[in-house]
Amino acid sequence: MITLLAVDAGMLALAIGGSLFGAYHTDAVVDPPKWVVIYVVLTFLALAARRGYRYRIEASPLDHLGVAVVATALAAMVTITLRQILDPQPGVADETVRLWAFATVYLWAGRLALNLATHQPSRRGLPTLIVGAGLVGQMLARRLEERPSMGLRPVGFLDLEPLPMQTGGDDAHHSPPVLGASWDLAKVVQEHDVEHVIITFSTAPHEVLVNMVRACRALGVDVSVVPRLFEEVHSEIEIEHIGGVALLRVGQIDPRGWQFDIKYALDRICAAFVIFVTAPTWIVIAIMVKLSSPGPLLFRQVRVGLDGREFGIFKFRTMRVPLQGEGQVNAAWVAAETGAEEAELPEIVDRRTPIGRFLRRYSLDEVPQILNVLRGEMSFIGPRPEQAPFVEAFEGHVYRYGDRHRVRSGITGWAQVQGLRGETSVHDRIEWDNYYVENWSPWLDLKILALTLPAVFGGRNAE
Repeated sequence: MITLLAVDAGMLALAIGGSLFGAYHTDAVVDPPKWVVIYVVLTFLALAARRGYRYRIEASPLDHLGVAVVATALAAMVTITLRQILDPQPGVADETVRLWAFATVYLWAGRLALNLATHQPSRRGLPTLIVGAGLVGQMLARRLEERPSMGLRPVGFLDLEPLPMQTGGDDAHHSPPVLGASWDLAKVVQEHDVEHVIITFSTAPHEVLVNMVRACRALGVDVSVVPRLFEEVHSEIEIEHIGGVALLRVGQIDPRGWQFDIKYALDRICAAFVIFVTAPTWIVIAIMVKLSSPGPLLFRQVRVGLDGREFGIFKFRTMRVPLQGEGQVNAAWVAAETGAEEAELPEIVDRRTPIGRFLRRYSLDEVPQILNVLRGEMSFIGPRPEQAPFVEAFEGHVYRYGDRHRVRSGITGWAQVQGLRGETSVHDRIEWDNYYVENWSPWLDLKILALTLPAVFGGRNAE
């Protein structure tokens, strides 16, 4: 928190300098010092009110942009209003708006730089203790180890009756150890320099868990709590109270509501525009595909979308036509995800052409799916549609798999920009897909669009 305050103070000082420099070179009126001070104070208050000084486990550049824009804009509006009431002068709005523009850019840049510095995979992260070594606790430990950029490093579990560790083989040594039970909290925090505690589910009674939260506060350790029914806790949750009892009021984002009707209508309008603008690119790719190997230009495959309905997805062909008896490239992945015996699978042959590898590397083979968007079968953003035979296999093995079909499938999605493309964990992918459905907003769609290009050009897990 102190570091972030210092960064914000430095960035606001630079913003004031930039505003003065701009005013000097444009012969504009300079803000009176007292109103500059008031604006800066209001900005800090707005940041604090939006919990801008709390550690966030994971925040994208757009999250930092949202915090900076809202805080500086609120401070600007209040400053302009006060100046009009208390000290009306010509050009009041112009002076404050100039300072607001500089403050927004500098605050965002400073917070983004600090986030990049503190969330580097090479950093060890805050030592984190997980209370509860059940399925949820072990899943969280695995996620934190897979994503060191979150800044939390699991050092172990507290649980009197832990479940057997779910990892095995070469990954077994990565599982944090069980360091004790609830009564060992203070000792473990001290011995392992724990700075963050995550309380999940265990066999400990309610009173014990509550006392552990209070003990963490007394020890000066940050605490996160996984709520019961966490699958239904999303951005529409409201906290209400009946006396001293807190209620989580579960809101609802209706995939059948008017918001999604507008989203789908905009999808089709944008699809027509994008096809018109990018038509020359389509022609170039089509020529490359036809020259790569004999066969059709487009590849059409049956996928499952909204409400489990099947449709034909379009792609530029990236493989040569299969010979008799050749197996499917990702059949082994499906077998691994569903527990099938790989010995029963036919021989798998990689049929990708050199041009096909290039198209897949940068997801250019997905471009014709804009036609599916225009036809109303897909959306630009949503869960990626899976092949019909795979859906049947996954629905019997993956928790909440069918819930992703509440919205139209997308060309890009929340799971994909998190690196879950290609032959990655279906369980993790479905978790992110359902998060998208239950937390949908236009802002989330914009975030996904902004993160799609880095995900594509990064080539991580490209299909």
